[in-house]
Amino acid sequence: MSFLSYLINGISLGSVYAIIALGYTMVYGIAKMLNFAHGDVIMVGGYVAFTCSMTKGLGPLPSILIAIVVCTVLGVVIETIAYRPLLEAASPLAVLITAIGVSYFLQNIILLIFGSNPKSFQSLVPVPSLRLADGALYISGEAITTIVTCIIIMIALTTFISRSKMGQAMLAVSEDKGAAQLMGINVNGTIALTFAIGSGLAAIAGVLLCSSYPSLSPYTGAMPGIKAFVAAVFGGIGSIPGAFLGGIMLGVIEILAKGYISTQLSDAIVFGVLISVLLARPAGLLGKKIQEKV
Repeated sequence: MSFLSYLINGISLGSVYAIIALGYTMVYGIAKMLNFAHGDVIMVGGYVAFTCSMTKGLGPLPSILIAIVVCTVLGVVIETIAYRPLLEAASPLAVLITAIGVSYFLQNIILLIFGSNPKSFQSLVPVPSLRLADGALYISGEAITTIVTCIIIMIALTTFISRSKMGQAMLAVSEDKGAAQLMGINVNGTIALTFAIGSGLAAIAGVLLCSSYPSLSPYTGAMPGIKAFVAAVFGGIGSIPGAFLGGIMLGVIEILAKGYISTQLSDAIVFGVLISVLLARPAGLLGKKIQEKV
């Protein structure tokens, strides 16, 4: 049963990575930039939920909803103030450096408000745990909630993009910003909506991550953010199904490596697998090769 337990835990962790990776892959697919501050939005979501539930005494659902709203607004503010002035005129390197600067800014703001000591995060998941096979297999309520939430988000997001008018606008902007603008699409508004959706998902991921691993610090989002970016590249940056597949596979590989090989080497194994996959498929598992005309 140990393998099955590892597998379920890996899918649960991978589901968190997948939810975070959706933010990376949507922003890159539409705005063609890497938002490395995305991991810190996860951390902000965790602190907002922590403050609402532990300090203000609100229930799990109101705390999660407030965290989603705060992170959604934060994502739009970051895009409007830090990124939008640079997207047209500045080089991709300048945008990348700005993203790193925003990341450190958010970390230091949280350090000033809450201090550097880790907080003990009480789970906001009310789902009971399961024991199967006469108690030999234990599945936590957090794992169940995380996996189900990830599946629901994937279905909802795919439906939104394929069926809604705004989703079609996102696809148009991702293909050609200039042509989309000529067709009457508000490009800046579409990019802002993309940041809003990605940041709202980051808040959900932050709550699920801290509920499963109950520790919260200003650096909580750093490593999960990097691994989620790896998952997005692994599956094919810009591809929503690729982000889902990459996140799940990354989580399973990490947990199996911790269980059967070494806890200390698990991260090295994860990045080693990424390198191997990219050597064979440079665009990722579900990514498409793009030929640039010169």
